Amino acid sequence: MAEKTKEAARAEVDDFRASIGGLREEVGKVIVGNREVVDGVLTCMLAGSHALLEGVPGLGKTMLVRTMAEALDLQFSRIQFTPDMMPADIIGTTIIDESAGGQRSFSFRKGPIFANIVLADEINRATPKTQSALLEAMQEHRVTVSRQSYTLEEPFFVLATQNPLESEGTYPLPEAQLDRFFFKLHVPFPSREELNSILERTTGTEAIEVRPVLNKERIVAMQRLVREVPVAKHVQDYAVRLLQATHPTEGESLDEVKRFVKFGASPRGAQALLLAAKIRALFEGRFAASVDDVRACALPALRHRVLLNFEGEAEGVKTDEVLQAILKHLPESK
Repeated sequence: MAEKTKEAARAEVDDFRASIGGLREEVGKVIVGNREVVDGVLTCMLAGSHALLEGVPGLGKTMLVRTMAEALDLQFSRIQFTPDMMPADIIGTTIIDESAGGQRSFSFRKGPIFANIVLADEINRATPKTQSALLEAMQEHRVTVSRQSYTLEEPFFVLATQNPLESEGTYPLPEAQLDRFFFKLHVPFPSREELNSILERTTGTEAIEVRPVLNKERIVAMQRLVREVPVAKHVQDYAVRLLQATHPTEGESLDEVKRFVKFGASPRGAQALLLAAKIRALFEGRFAASVDDVRACALPALRHRVLLNFEGEAEGVKTDEVLQAILKHLPESK
């Protein structure tokens, strides 16, 4: 963006905000409230990455993802995870085709992972073997079957949901897969006013139609613009120091971190912080990311990358509480 004229940069940022505003408006026809969750999902999409949505059943997580797909005019696929699901059920399998003349040949039948938006519903109900089938697709945007690689069409992102209440019949996501998610978003319970709005929209006769407002080409162009947003050196350094502060082995770590944290966030966490800060700046019509942008994105970007130790879990400490303590005490510059 630094190489562009100020007028050209302003025009691109204005177009970006207009596109996001139109998308929010369409999603808002169906989804009541949850502005932070909607913006979090949009942030993951614009970063070219994936989101993990956590909340109790019935809060509209699946509806949010489906509505987003309709408003984006993208190919949508839903995978309902179950304990008996196999990796081939997700990525596809090689089958034998027999022609009319009796000749046989192998062909690959694509699985539901071959879509632009993939809803991985209740991902923690699948076995680790099946969960791992998503790893290559999420990181490399491709899958490999019988030594043959297949590239997934861009844009591609996975929006996974999980229920935090039930433990029976669930398999916690391994750290390696959690790290592939750009954000972990908590879906809150709606307020009284929001509940009334939900009932008015869902118990009447009027059918709500969501129209597509963005296509593939526009989304890819917006993803490129995100990468062009400049980040000042002190802002980047703040993100680095914030990441280091989550590690208990750092000499200047807070007592809470040394006492309750087993492992701090990975370098992917710093990448998520900076990209999310750039996107937040564009959301607000600014040309560059700030320290406040990094702070605002810290919880969803790091909460699933910081692992508590036994004492932290036994004390009932929340990862968000540790991160909020770090944000409170970490100086803006050093």
